[in-house]
Amino acid sequence: MTRTPVTVGTTLVLGATGTTGGRTAAQLTAAGHRVRAASRRAAPVPGAEPVPGAEPVPFDWYDPATHAAALDGVDRVYLVPPVGDPDPAAVMMPFLRRARSAARVRRAVLLSSSAVPAGGPGVGVVHQALPDLFEEWAVLRPSWFMQNFTGAHAHAVSIREDGVVLTATGSGRVGFVDAEDIAASAVCALTDERAPNTDLVLTGPQALGYDDVATAIAEVTGRPVVHRRLSYEQMRDRLTAVLPVEFAAMLAGMDRAIAEGAEDRVTDTVQRLTGRPPSTFRAFLEREVRR
Repeated sequence: MTRTPVTVGTTLVLGATGTTGGRTAAQLTAAGHRVRAASRRAAPVPGAEPVPGAEPVPFDWYDPATHAAALDGVDRVYLVPPVGDPDPAAVMMPFLRRARSAARVRRAVLLSSSAVPAGGPGVGVVHQALPDLFEEWAVLRPSWFMQNFTGAHAHAVSIREDGVVLTATGSGRVGFVDAEDIAASAVCALTDERAPNTDLVLTGPQALGYDDVATAIAEVTGRPVVHRRLSYEQMRDRLTAVLPVEFAAMLAGMDRAIAEGAEDRVTDTVQRLTGRPPSTFRAFLEREVRR
């Protein structure tokens, strides 16, 4: 696929201090695009660097008073739903209608999940509505992030503290995807001359089981790491200790879906969008170890 990027106006990037938002903002500005980097703090999380060249702006999904200023003068937007909200459409839909009618936003790119189809629960409701609101749109549906095994994520913590990866996925496999590749795909969806006008399932080049993941981490880091298989009930109860019951059950249910094969797939979408192959899990780990 030959890319035809165009010079665009200003892009509003929501969640600009987050995993994909920060990377998307950085890649857009590096390519010379004007970016408004929106977050509740209007600044990166402690210890993170601001996105060079981006204009920080305060934004809170639950505070409509922040919406008009964030949208002022933008013609496209990267949408990161509110984290942990079981009904994100309740706050997202009024914002999107405002973006389309009052702010004249032309293109919207929504971050969803490979596990959530159009019309599905949560952000699936917003996915279904997007084509009716915008003539130019895309929905990114990435598989599970490789970054879930780094930083402060639960898997990373259990690996560092106990040398284990705990899941209820059994022998199920996942096409783990690098957040850098998600961001690169978002940049293409936002800036290519023709909008995708479809949903895009993003994966890495391999489907791996969590046994494979643990082995790769052990080999790259030199530390012993194993995958400990839990039942759905064990995973649910473990998560309930730190999360609301409904959310814990949903997350454990996603593990069960993986065990049943729901995420055992790879796509060529990153290659088609960006013109380059997605990162392998081992390449991702080696990059992280060098940091």
